[in-house]
Amino acid sequence: MKKWTHSGSLKQELSAREEKHRKLARRAAAEGIVLLKNEGVLPLKTSAPVALFGSGAEKTVKGGIGSGDVNNRENISVYKGIKEAGVSVTNEDWIRDYDKRYKEAREEWKEKILEDARHVQNPFDAYAANPFVLPDGRRITEADLKGAAAAVYMISRISGEGKDRRLEKGDYYLSSREREDILYLDGFHIPLILILNSGGPVELTDILQETENILAVLNISQPGQEGGYAVADILFGRAVPEGKLTATWGRRYEDYPFADTYSYLNRDLEKEEYREGIYVGYRYFDSFGVKPLFSFGYGLSYTSFGLELRDLQTEKSSVQARVAVKNTGKSYAGREVVQVYVSFPRSGIEKESRRLAGFAKTDRLMPGESREVVVEIRQKQLAVFSEERQAWIVEAGTYGIWVGNSLDSAVLSAYLTVSREVVLEKTHRICPRKELFEELCQNSSGNSERRAEDEKEKEIPVYEFMPCSEPERQYVSPSQEQYPVEDLIPLLYGNITEGASTLGSAGIRVPGSAGETTESLEEKYRIRSLIMADGPAGLRLRQSYQVDKETDFVYGTGVLGSLENGFLESMIIHENADTYYQYCTAFPVGTALAQTWDPELLIEFGCAVAEEMREFHVDLWLAPGMNIQRNPLCGRNFEYFSEDPLLSGILASAVTRGVQDKAGCGVTIKHFACNNQEDNRMGVDACVSERALREIYLRGFEIAVKESAPAAIMSSYNLINGVHAANSRDLCTTVVREEWGFQGVIMSDWNTTVPEDGSIPWKCAAAGNDIIMPGNSDDDINIRQAYARGELSAKEIRECAGRVIMLIKRLSEAAQK
Repeated sequence: MKKWTHSGSLKQELSAREEKHRKLARRAAAEGIVLLKNEGVLPLKTSAPVALFGSGAEKTVKGGIGSGDVNNRENISVYKGIKEAGVSVTNEDWIRDYDKRYKEAREEWKEKILEDARHVQNPFDAYAANPFVLPDGRRITEADLKGAAAAVYMISRISGEGKDRRLEKGDYYLSSREREDILYLDGFHIPLILILNSGGPVELTDILQETENILAVLNISQPGQEGGYAVADILFGRAVPEGKLTATWGRRYEDYPFADTYSYLNRDLEKEEYREGIYVGYRYFDSFGVKPLFSFGYGLSYTSFGLELRDLQTEKSSVQARVAVKNTGKSYAGREVVQVYVSFPRSGIEKESRRLAGFAKTDRLMPGESREVVVEIRQKQLAVFSEERQAWIVEAGTYGIWVGNSLDSAVLSAYLTVSREVVLEKTHRICPRKELFEELCQNSSGNSERRAEDEKEKEIPVYEFMPCSEPERQYVSPSQEQYPVEDLIPLLYGNITEGASTLGSAGIRVPGSAGETTESLEEKYRIRSLIMADGPAGLRLRQSYQVDKETDFVYGTGVLGSLENGFLESMIIHENADTYYQYCTAFPVGTALAQTWDPELLIEFGCAVAEEMREFHVDLWLAPGMNIQRNPLCGRNFEYFSEDPLLSGILASAVTRGVQDKAGCGVTIKHFACNNQEDNRMGVDACVSERALREIYLRGFEIAVKESAPAAIMSSYNLINGVHAANSRDLCTTVVREEWGFQGVIMSDWNTTVPEDGSIPWKCAAAGNDIIMPGNSDDDINIRQAYARGELSAKEIRECAGRVIMLIKRLSEAAQK
């Protein structure tokens, strides 16, 4: 076995890797910023002073909290970005006063977390239940605006793991102070720019209607550690906006389907019925004619573009759309996202009005420059799933091809005719519903009136396409026959360290890492452990740690010490010890990265993450997160890409390729599946039809598995139709392995077996959930007892262990090369 060397560096100075990744983080943040409104005010001139207000002005929120956080070296605020751009800020006193209020609020919050942590089994639960709320600043005065040519107002939100957002002022709605401030600023009749610094929507409908001087709105999401520089780049024209929304922003919360029964709103956290069926996000708004505030795929630029479909070229299992794109502006170069949507024949199985079929992002186009891009339409994007026939089917009929730079702007540009029905894939029946409930249906032709108008306006070219059956995926389980069954059992749960509670322990070898596979087989069989680190905005490790110079003992820390850059639990300084530094990069959150619609950028991001994985001895990154943004209140939406499974799948595949191109590095796509709610996330039963499950919630995972072969998948906490995901053989074996051909490892989410009504350890192994993380002694006892009773077979144990050993061998051999 290779001798262990400590992760990190004894030098605290900024490294060349940090500097390189800072530049990438800044570029990625700028590319993901979405310009929602601009009435000629942006970009601003650096010579004109601005006033800057709002809770995120000097305390810009870089990302969400929980496992998705990153303990990076430094965060660049919007205030700092503006100042370093050479722009004068008129309200320096307001900024200084806010800093004082912020520090006081943080200390109060820290005291509450530490007190609450004393009364719960897992300190993380106290942290997750009490996300920090940014305090109000003092009231704005006329003196703050003296000399300002424009006012910038930031609306910031913090959300995270373990708790959903609240439908109340200061969260989904503007706080009373925010509303008061914005109306006050509007009265000065200077341009007012709103900046949304939040992992999801904040309802703006009323304030936009009530004001006259909000001339620009930017959605910066949670843009990572370099966010302040990226915002300044956009505000002052050093970068041109090119981001697009990956989720629909409703005019009112009530406009989302079954909004009043989501999560805690239905007063039943034990069961969540997915009554909207396939009508999630834009599929609902578009099919039922509900006008959003900002549509799916929407985003403005400082320039304008013309799009025209040149032709469709049909291939064996896909259609290639050739689209000409021209920068029709006169002043700015920019990039455009070409989005292609498909509408369906009106006969047969009920379907949504339109569905994203493919997209492509142009290179940078100078004013007047034209370029042709090719958008691939995979044949499965034309298919519907039939529960009755257990098959993916492309129905016979005429399909509309719509081209635009957002769903609302997409124009009917061609027809695709399929002469006869084609069955693409046969499937197995999975996850049967325990109780039937009525799903939403259109009972009409949907938006057919608008389609008919588009058809009358111009001659629509017609193309023919004949889909073909999808190739069958072969899966052969790598059963481990070499070692005694009893010796293999520790591979079925994470590394248990001496003195650990039933909650297990975080990673020991790399402080702050999420966990490790067992090290108990290292001496006897030379099977090393794999080290895992949280994501998906970078690596979450402890910023620094100490090692005894004489004994080489690593001084550990509790879970709170690995959160919030050590703010909640500071590192204890020991005598005769070396200090190692682990400065990881806080990239933009998943939603912000997705808003780039740029797979090439996400490959580059994945490569950067892998570089840090190798530097800090991490084998598996617990990311990307790719659950569907079913409802805007989900507390963890910021980690996820989109409400659309195709976009999610393509971007997850890009990140996976980037990470796994680096030898010895693997991703863990998560959370499989239907992790769409944080309140009672360990116990909620997601009641969903098989069609919605396959078309919406599994589809992105399917794309990622088939196109990028991720090393691992993490199962979710929740139940699906009465069965915990980690105990579901339908999900872990039938779908993922037998249907999709997945060759990697499946692990549980952390502590899924700890609650009394949680996942059952031996049933995880029986289902094909190979590793229970982080692992505890009760898992070992339960598995051995089930094996002794004959409930868990030797074959099932050997198959799980075989997959773990195969992954360890593959990552180890690749790293050595």
